Amino acid sequence: MTKIEGIFTPTVVLLDDQGEINEGELRRYIDWLIDNGIYGLYPNGSSGEFTRFTADERLRIAKITIEQADGRVPVLAGAAEANIRETLAACETYCEYGATAVAIVSPFYYSLGSESVYENFKEIAINSPIDITLYNIPMFASPIDVPTIQRLSELDRVIGIKDSSGDITSMMNMIRAVRPNRPDFVFLNGWEAALVPMLLMGCDGGTNALSGLVPDYFRRMYEATRAGDIPTAQQMQFDLIGLFETIINPFEFPMGVRAAISQRGFKIGNSRQPMGEQQRNRSEKILDTMAPHLAAMGYSNLEEFCV
Repeated sequence: MTKIEGIFTPTVVLLDDQGEINEGELRRYIDWLIDNGIYGLYPNGSSGEFTRFTADERLRIAKITIEQADGRVPVLAGAAEANIRETLAACETYCEYGATAVAIVSPFYYSLGSESVYENFKEIAINSPIDITLYNIPMFASPIDVPTIQRLSELDRVIGIKDSSGDITSMMNMIRAVRPNRPDFVFLNGWEAALVPMLLMGCDGGTNALSGLVPDYFRRMYEATRAGDIPTAQQMQFDLIGLFETIINPFEFPMGVRAAISQRGFKIGNSRQPMGEQQRNRSEKILDTMAPHLAAMGYSNLEEFCV
């Protein structure tokens, strides 16, 4: 299996004026991400607003992504559905499409305890034809605590975890608990503000929304960290935090991410979630608010940035 490591982009879905998937533009965006050095792609994640699309649309988004990647980079396909049967059906389809592995978020809507979370993933892992990475995002779904991750890591199909909690201590405890018995287990950080610290503590990479905006920057930051160039990685992380807070904090996620990526010359369309006047005004001004942070990161020529 292709090892899952480096920076994977959780891709947004580009839409046309009617709110339908803009396949041509999405394929162009995927090519641009790959050409700019991204390590892998992650369709149907939180940045991709997977709950705002139908099951058939999610299949189509994954298929387009896998086809366009064409083996150039691995694809970690989001396979989370509202119940186990549909999740397993998605796992089977993505396996047929040629995905490297799937990512499955912990059960959402119903708040479940650790034992139920374990049984949910165990049932999927036993029956899935494709390898699974767990997806821990407590702000949207039942949390996966460290003892549960340790138990799930004993299942062959469970090969890793993407953690978007932003909790550095918790993620270090995950690595400390799992690595001794599963040295091959993959840890991916999903919180931009903690990427370099977690790479230094043993993470294999990241699945970061803003890598869809500045993929080359994330690759350089990842490689500087891996090469032991800590001063460079540290400064890049500090500079990234300013951009991250500008895009994430004032918006309802992932509206700011969509607005930012639209500035790179892609016809991104409006989200399926309607925006109010305040959000629209922020979106229209996002390039101005990003500009000083982009300059600090080396993107001082905004005309070139927006092409």
